[in-house]
Amino acid sequence: MKITLCLLLAGSLMASCSGNNSKNKDTASVGSKDTLQATASDAPPVNMQYCFYHTDGTQGQDTTSVSMLINENKVTGKMSWLPKEKDARKGTLVGTLKENAIKAVWTYGQEGSTDTMTVDFQLRGNALAQKPYQYDAKTGRQFTNEKADYSVIYNMKNCAN
Repeated sequence: MKITLCLLLAGSLMASCSGNNSKNKDTASVGSKDTLQATASDAPPVNMQYCFYHTDGTQGQDTTSVSMLINENKVTGKMSWLPKEKDARKGTLVGTLKENAIKAVWTYGQEGSTDTMTVDFQLRGNALAQKPYQYDAKTGRQFTNEKADYSVIYNMKNCAN
């Protein structure tokens, strides 16, 4: 009888402990940041270098990489679009940071000529989001769709790579 009572008591204690753990896990997950949602607390530390990459294409074969240095509200860096079978765009970024939003001008070279395009980014924890481009058939140029959401998501990577 005492053994059965001890086993029941031990079982109840274990169940209550594991119940507390799941409650702690739920609380921890609520407090963690969702990299797809931006908040004011996502404003980045200043004087830091950040590096991100994004892949797309039918088999993830096209890569865009962004390396940026944030110094107070100034943003400088490099951006490269490296498609598998097309001409690449490589160039520099110069812009400003306000809270977690970055507005920059990308000056890039492609097919022997230089061009510029405004790009809009948003820092989101360990991710970078960008407003997508649109194509203007009249001018033959791409431009940032200012009305769109930040839907192109870049993953953070180690800047040494």
